[in-house]
Amino acid sequence: MRTRISTVLTTLATAATITAVTAPGAAAAPEPVTFTAVLGTFESDLQDGTAVTYDTALVPRGGIAGVSSLTSPARGTVTELTVHGLLPDRQYGAHVHVNPCGATGEAAGPHYQHVPDPEQPSTDPAYANPENEIWLDLTTDSEGAGKSRSEVAWTFGERKPASVVIHEHHTATGEGEAGAAGARLACVDVDF
Repeated sequence: MRTRISTVLTTLATAATITAVTAPGAAAAPEPVTFTAVLGTFESDLQDGTAVTYDTALVPRGGIAGVSSLTSPARGTVTELTVHGLLPDRQYGAHVHVNPCGATGEAAGPHYQHVPDPEQPSTDPAYANPENEIWLDLTTDSEGAGKSRSEVAWTFGERKPASVVIHEHHTATGEGEAGAAGARLACVDVDF
């Protein structure tokens, strides 16, 4: 358990490392950068933490999720999801959602979209895609650990998402099914 937590913390610390390069002699104004990170242990409810599992057969209690997000107007948004203690050798979908986690997976609302689809639920690939949403699909290894990363060219602005939801399978991309990833298995609250 300590090894898993150390690995997740190391991953989050690595994601927090920012290097800025400025041209010699140039006086650059500081660029507003936002970093957030959360580490949660999946429980059956949110009373004691930030991570909840809705399906303990596919996301067991005691599994760990780490989410980090770095935003910068010049660089966009980089988001990482790291998990440990999930089922081994399994594909999961994961996306950033608009609302916090709740008693059911539906409480997290729809996927956060930079340019919102006027029709909900969104299944139009023009809106439901990894450039307009933050997709964090992953495949766990033989020990139930996995990692994913999303890089988009935009930042959140005033409309901010509030969670990452782990889904039943990788995300579909076809017309009429884009963005679909099956049942909502677990959720992590994130203060983006």
